[in-house]
Amino acid sequence: MELVEQLKQSLLFSGLSGDDLADLATITVRRRFAKGESLFCEGEQATGFYLLVAGSIKLCRVSPDGREKVLHFVKPRETFAEAAFFGDGRYPAEARAMESGEALFLPREGFMELMSRKPQLSLNLVVSLSLMLRQFVRQIEELTFADVTSRLASFLVRRAEEKAASYGGITYIDLGIKKGELASRLGTASETISRTLRKLKDEGIIEVQGSRVLIHRMDKLQKLCERHE
Repeated sequence: MELVEQLKQSLLFSGLSGDDLADLATITVRRRFAKGESLFCEGEQATGFYLLVAGSIKLCRVSPDGREKVLHFVKPRETFAEAAFFGDGRYPAEARAMESGEALFLPREGFMELMSRKPQLSLNLVVSLSLMLRQFVRQIEELTFADVTSRLASFLVRRAEEKAASYGGITYIDLGIKKGELASRLGTASETISRTLRKLKDEGIIEVQGSRVLIHRMDKLQKLCERHE
């Protein structure tokens, strides 16, 4: 796919004219990465941000006691590391590849220069960061007020909304992550995730087949999303 077409698919660059996208393409650098590779590490000097084209990236931080906390899973067509433009100019988390893929790198200096000439870019950046803030607020609310069953149900429902197949009243989704990573994302332990999945299975709500989950009762799963401790 042409570079301009890939840029146009991102929310951050929506509404830009063909000429603006062409200007953006002149500063954009393609970067391929392998599974397990870090695109940048927490605390590194931020030299730019990325648009994920293919693959999967997790943004994570490591606590003082060595535990990893997953902040966000980046999907294709999403931008990440826009924080490079604010604060102390350092990446606040590590970006690690969960599978091989490709991203587009936009250097800070070149993008800042384009923003000074193209107000639409500045407006789009504000919208993009606002949506990211809303995601983190929702995550904090879930970790604070919702029990593990509710958090897991919310994750499964969102996953189904993003990418799922339905047949005969059953919704098929792929978790896309290991149970340990899911546990980190939901602020609990792997053993708790396994117990909760078994509980939902025993109640006839879901069925687990490796990394695939079959949702038999989406209505019950959605009700669990609203439950609090």
